[in-house]
Amino acid sequence: MVATSELERAVNDRLAEHDLRYTAGRRAIVEGLKAADGPVTLPELLDSSPDLAQSSAYRNLSLLEEAGVVRRLVHGGEHAHFELAESLTEHHHHLICESCGLVRDVVLEAELERTLDKAFDTLAEAEGFVTTHHTVDLYGLCSNCR
Repeated sequence: MVATSELERAVNDRLAEHDLRYTAGRRAIVEGLKAADGPVTLPELLDSSPDLAQSSAYRNLSLLEEAGVVRRLVHGGEHAHFELAESLTEHHHHLICESCGLVRDVVLEAELERTLDKAFDTLAEAEGFVTTHHTVDLYGLCSNCR
């Protein structure tokens, strides 16, 4: 099948770099994550993607993660959450509910993101460390759990 969108081409290229094909199962995972409103658990992904077979979903998620297509978020909840890799979408951070496990994406204003980048670079430089990227996760209680 010929990739038609920029995302499909990028995913196909990353998989090819790892000698993996863009199979129907992997395509269903990517489409499910693309359609999701933020990071989702595997049960949520299966519920929203009827074409996705549970029998291969775990293995395909792992292979997609290894290829840099999917990012797995583990925040101590019952299930890990999955999202498309930030390099395929946009830079963002997360709000994580410590009660129900809800994970929401948040995008900071550009000025604040630049301020954080500068502060992190200064800190890293003082420690002789070279940064490649950062993530910020905020933990607390969502509006439903307060």
